[in-house]
Amino acid sequence: MSFYTKVIMVFFLLFQSIIYGQTPEVKELIETLNYKKDIVYKVVDGISLEMDIYYPNADKIKKNNPWMLHVHGGGWRGGDRYKVFRKSFVGTLKSLLEEGVVCVTIEYRRTRGKSTAYDAVVDAKDAAKFLLKNAEKYKLDTKEYGIWGGSAGGHLSLVTALSKNSDFKGDIETAKFSLNFKCVVSYFPATSLLNPELVPGSLFEKQDSYDRILGDSLKNKPKLAKLLSPTELLKKNSPPILLLHGDKDIVLPLINSTYMVEVAKKKKANVELLVIKNAGHSFSGSNISPSMEDLNQYATNFILSHLKK
Repeated sequence: MSFYTKVIMVFFLLFQSIIYGQTPEVKELIETLNYKKDIVYKVVDGISLEMDIYYPNADKIKKNNPWMLHVHGGGWRGGDRYKVFRKSFVGTLKSLLEEGVVCVTIEYRRTRGKSTAYDAVVDAKDAAKFLLKNAEKYKLDTKEYGIWGGSAGGHLSLVTALSKNSDFKGDIETAKFSLNFKCVVSYFPATSLLNPELVPGSLFEKQDSYDRILGDSLKNKPKLAKLLSPTELLKKNSPPILLLHGDKDIVLPLINSTYMVEVAKKKKANVELLVIKNAGHSFSGSNISPSMEDLNQYATNFILSHLKK
């Protein structure tokens, strides 16, 4: 990577931070929380990838707390770690903190230049391995943890948790620990890059979407597409999964989640789906049911049922 390319990437990341992360509302909310910010978990081509760790109130913090790793959305190419404060997730974030669960949100390599969704998964796995290696420092449990995210982040969360670690070797090694997520919560995700029935009416009608994720066409990268397809990775012993999806979603239609439920039944995997009526992508729309508050609480309850405190 040339010096000028690095400079451009740095300025783009700063621009993204200004646009997404520095809104007055988000800044005000963050200042009410107990947190550690801008922790560098790895450096790639001279670019630092950072995470933020949000803690429960001091009276609820133990030496080893259960935790959830949040992977942001943004079409694989955009977004940032402050998306956890969007309405789809922030209620769950607050509830988890109140219940004594630490929440971590990360940056990863977006699909620009030579980076693909494969690299994003490598980064997410490395972030989790970094936290396991530094569990004592950050007061984290080494067994009780899960992963969650929405849209592209929902897809990446699924792949991160379901895939073999040997297929996504990164820069951080943990001889003492192997990744074993206790649960996954995935909001309005893409679940297969191989099934053509999931394509019509969605963003995957355009070749650009495959280029964005795979770095090439589906025809030229079938093995990578399979490796990045959650339904292909699903097994009987996969961690419990909760899918949340709006029935009016036209960006990534509901069929993505219903298809994964069908696959799960055949493989006898533990996958649950909560359909949000009248909801588009990111649960947009009026009169959605269940309400935003209720679906956030539903996700919280699912996570708490699988993490021992």
